[in-house]
Amino acid sequence: MSKKQEPGATVRATIRDVASAAKTGKTSVSRYLNGEQHLLSDSLKERIGRAISLLDYQPSQMARSLKSGQTRLVGLILADITNPYSVEVMRGVEAACRQEGLTLLVCNTNNELDQEKHYLQLLSSYRVDGIVVNAVGMREAAISTLQQANLPMVLIDRKVANFACDVIGLNNVEATQMMTGHLLKQGFEALLFISEPATINTRFDRLHAFLKCMQQYPQNIAEQGEIELSNTEGLDNLLKAFVARHADKHKAVMCVNGALTLQVARAMQRLNLRWGPDIGLSGFDELVWADLAGVGITTLRQPTYDMGVAALRQLVTRIQGNSDPVTDLEFSGELIARGSTAAR
Repeated sequence: MSKKQEPGATVRATIRDVASAAKTGKTSVSRYLNGEQHLLSDSLKERIGRAISLLDYQPSQMARSLKSGQTRLVGLILADITNPYSVEVMRGVEAACRQEGLTLLVCNTNNELDQEKHYLQLLSSYRVDGIVVNAVGMREAAISTLQQANLPMVLIDRKVANFACDVIGLNNVEATQMMTGHLLKQGFEALLFISEPATINTRFDRLHAFLKCMQQYPQNIAEQGEIELSNTEGLDNLLKAFVARHADKHKAVMCVNGALTLQVARAMQRLNLRWGPDIGLSGFDELVWADLAGVGITTLRQPTYDMGVAALRQLVTRIQGNSDPVTDLEFSGELIARGSTAAR
């Protein structure tokens, strides 16, 4: 006995309905849908197309993925979706997905390793074709989870130690040299590099490049400080001590990322320090409000949108079977100089 249709329910057209309306077989309709239209006559293609339009037929993506072995789904795992960097990366990945006819599934780990593991397992269960990952950190547990996923994968911004994978990111050495050189050229004599805990390679690479660059200028003072974003008291004390130690020096602060730049700017306001007149301020990542804050804040703009596009395109080549050695594609940044680092 056939199942009785509920009042008001819409019956979804099937491939059999399309074949019947087009007066042909299911095989011909299947060829039409799967890119084999060159095997069909012009009149048959016209009949099938008209039937699909008339019946508003929507192919079952699940059935097609089971047949082809591909779901046309791609995962994007972000460490922190509230970070403007992540938003721009997501825009680039999503735009490239549309060009490739792929559907993007976005997951936010909130910088939690357990969430990263959960989403990797979840995306694997959805049989996504590949994943772009902005990894949480470099711990062994992360490596094991990434390896177990056994999917085509591209890392963006953050590398994972001992895990062979394509990486798309900023040329951190070049960018750090550019910003450090700018501060020295502007006459700053004492520089403080502030970073969040160096649990990811991006922060470590920028700090290391800063210290190495400053070794060439022994007459200048180079200091470093590590702080959690939520530790406002610790940040205030770090800045107060730096200012007190170098009261007679032209001094500046360099921040490892945009989130920290915001917190340092807030700390300076709490301490009645004016970036520009009293102390220099610069940071990695362009911020939408940077040119509106006081005299403006000097930033290092990353081509994050382009990096997202590049990550997806590299992933597509891996999905298609590219077995070339893994690549590390580095993009150049752009220094946006503003009043916060003006020369005296």
